[in-house]
Amino acid sequence: MHPSRRPALVLLALTALSLLLLLLLPAPPGRAAPGDDPVGEWPLRPRPEVVDRFDPPAVPWGAGHRGVDLAARPGQVVHAALPGRVAFAGRIAGRGVVTVSHGDTRTTYEPVAATVEVGDLLPAGAPLGRLELAGSHCFPRACLHWGWLRGETYLDPLRLVGAGPVRLLPLWRDAPWPLPAGLRPAGAPAGRPGGGGRW
Repeated sequence: MHPSRRPALVLLALTALSLLLLLLLPAPPGRAAPGDDPVGEWPLRPRPEVVDRFDPPAVPWGAGHRGVDLAARPGQVVHAALPGRVAFAGRIAGRGVVTVSHGDTRTTYEPVAATVEVGDLLPAGAPLGRLELAGSHCFPRACLHWGWLRGETYLDPLRLVGAGPVRLLPLWRDAPWPLPAGLRPAGAPAGRPGGGGRW
């Protein structure tokens, strides 16, 4: 082997090894691709307006929004988003809270006057209780605060219903729209960049 090719082969081998490791290692908690998420149900019916989206803190003790707020009306029935077992049904700091365990994750619902008890096994969509106004994150309006956790990691519950973060894609696939002359990179062709003329 010619000595000048050795660095290129080492780089190629390291790149291949890195890709193999990425494929074999499990995704860290909370970072799984949306396709890996369980399919759940909206906890309110009909489908509610999302008043405040998921905005996790940068550090565990930091400020943020550890769930989503869904517009509702007092007394509205709250449903389990996934099948599971009731892990908590009671009051925390005066606010009604229901937590349902789904194996390695759990969903939380508040403020809710629970109609379920700890240990109850529930199918997806089962009633958990009725929404209370007191303790609403949207007070004086009523809303349901809906959370989803894996261990101590907060996840976006909208991923359960396919309404999680939007991943923007280009407007084109094979033939992008032409850019005005002032926005084209220097030296780019004036026509539609695509095929062999892509830039």
